[in-house]
Amino acid sequence: MLYFVFATLQHDGAIIQQAGESKTFSSAFKVAGILLIGIAGIFIIYANTLFLSRRSREIGLYQLIGLTKKTVARMLIIENILLSIGALIVGIGIGLLASRLFLMLLVKIIGQSGFIALTFSTTAMIQTFIVFAVITCITSIQMTIKIKRKTLLQLFNDEKMGEHPRKPKRFLSPFLAIFGIVLIAFGYWLSGQLFKGSFFLNVLVVLFATIFGAYLIFRISISWLFYVVRQRKNGLLGLENSLSIAPLMHRMKGNAKSLTVITVLSAMTLAMIAGAYSLYYSTEKEARYNLPHDFMFINERADAEGFVEKLAANDIDAVLTDLDYLQTTGFYENFKYTGFIEDNREDEDSFKIYNGTQLADARFDVKELEDNEAVYYNPLDLAAAQFVKDPFEIRLNTGSNEALLNAKTVGSGSVANFFDYENAQLVVNDATFQQLKTEETLETGVFYTVNLVDRSQLEEASELFKTLPEGINDSDQYAFMSPDFYTLYTAAMESNGLLIFIAGFLGLVFLISTGSILYFKQMTEAEQERKSYATLRQLGFSVADIMKGIQRKQYFVFGLPLVIGLLHSIFAIRSVDLLFTTNIFVPTAIAMGAYTLIYIVFALLTIGYYRKIVKASL
Repeated sequence: MLYFVFATLQHDGAIIQQAGESKTFSSAFKVAGILLIGIAGIFIIYANTLFLSRRSREIGLYQLIGLTKKTVARMLIIENILLSIGALIVGIGIGLLASRLFLMLLVKIIGQSGFIALTFSTTAMIQTFIVFAVITCITSIQMTIKIKRKTLLQLFNDEKMGEHPRKPKRFLSPFLAIFGIVLIAFGYWLSGQLFKGSFFLNVLVVLFATIFGAYLIFRISISWLFYVVRQRKNGLLGLENSLSIAPLMHRMKGNAKSLTVITVLSAMTLAMIAGAYSLYYSTEKEARYNLPHDFMFINERADAEGFVEKLAANDIDAVLTDLDYLQTTGFYENFKYTGFIEDNREDEDSFKIYNGTQLADARFDVKELEDNEAVYYNPLDLAAAQFVKDPFEIRLNTGSNEALLNAKTVGSGSVANFFDYENAQLVVNDATFQQLKTEETLETGVFYTVNLVDRSQLEEASELFKTLPEGINDSDQYAFMSPDFYTLYTAAMESNGLLIFIAGFLGLVFLISTGSILYFKQMTEAEQERKSYATLRQLGFSVADIMKGIQRKQYFVFGLPLVIGLLHSIFAIRSVDLLFTTNIFVPTAIAMGAYTLIYIVFALLTIGYYRKIVKASL
């Protein structure tokens, strides 16, 4: 159903047209579609393995009454095909209804307005049918292989899962148990040092440390810890521990790989969703950092005045401000980055110097400055600017003399609409600006900013801006010309909205898949332990007594992979925090909170299934 919904959105012409026939939309949907096929395929194959294990006794009985392996395989394949066809029909039917909901969500996220009619996509249906047919063939082959390879005795004993836990080696087991924890801790530390040395090598080491460390925790650390607990209790675990620790000890070896994979993929999914949501959450702020003014003109003041008059004719009030600047070169003194960025900026750099009073008149937030004090902005590297250690000094070349400015603080973003892409920017007070202006060697210039009094009218003003004559802002000096703020903001909303939609959709599919895998595994174990629960009930233990131990087990099965996955994703997001110029704590916390809540739902469903088994065991 989910794949058909995604394919329908991918091939719907109205969406592509609404997005301005963007190739980004098409490419993003194609890549996400491939990932979706991979996730769904792995889940179905894994789930089929669990269901085949549960039906091993049934398959054995068919052979016991005289049916050949070939006949049994044919029966299961026909059953599989019929169930697949039924699921395909139902999935497409529900998908048709759900597609409308997801379309409305996508349109809302990317900030588009108006009604988009969703049409039935034959291409999406054919694509879904092909994918489903391939997966059905794979699962049918999987069934055939199991039936051919398993003997009758193996089929009847297949449900008796579990292993006899061996006594941990005296020195090696505690060493590996602690080593797994140390590996993860080292990976977390190194994730904050990715940009020191070889970035690619550091990433590989972090991945190895966190993945192998997680495997050692599930395979060695937990088993060793359980053994120590049992040894200290002299084997007398009690009811609750017998229903939680003992089953885990007997299945830890078989579950270590699957729990490690679920943990790592959970971390990747969480990092993907949190990163995408952080971009979407900070879209307006990021756009305003890059384009602080609603509109800017660089050639003639008359152009800006004419635009303001056009706005006024449409009942849009705006403020026109001259933004003078001085341009020169200079050197940094005591310039350092905090954290892991190694760049002391010893080379000569070019600077544009702006009058703080004029910026304030243009509705730009300017701090009060003393004489010879400045606020430093670096539009060339907006993300890294937040790690500059202040204060530091800048020695400007002003001809015969040198002016020393104290960079008191580092500002966020840019003070002009991308026009200064090749220069660092300094904002000084009016007295310092006028003093520097007297130096004849400094180049001078002026921009003209237009900012609306009521920014709720930005959309209408942006449409008027687009009607201005072409070339009105052409310049050989400023090659990186950007549109007005609202145009950049809407374009960013479309791209970031598409990103969060795809990340959320894939995250939902993955979460359902991993949660379902854990749920199905616990269903299988519950069926296998049914006789044990019946014995306990006959001995007089109540359902509530038995469920206390089962709940402890589920806290571990669902909780530990989730906790380690959350920690992995937190440090993964932290390592790329440099790429964001805004605080990403809130969107990251929201994404992780939502992910955790859905995981808890699967845990509660599992506990509910166990309760049903325990009640029905007597």
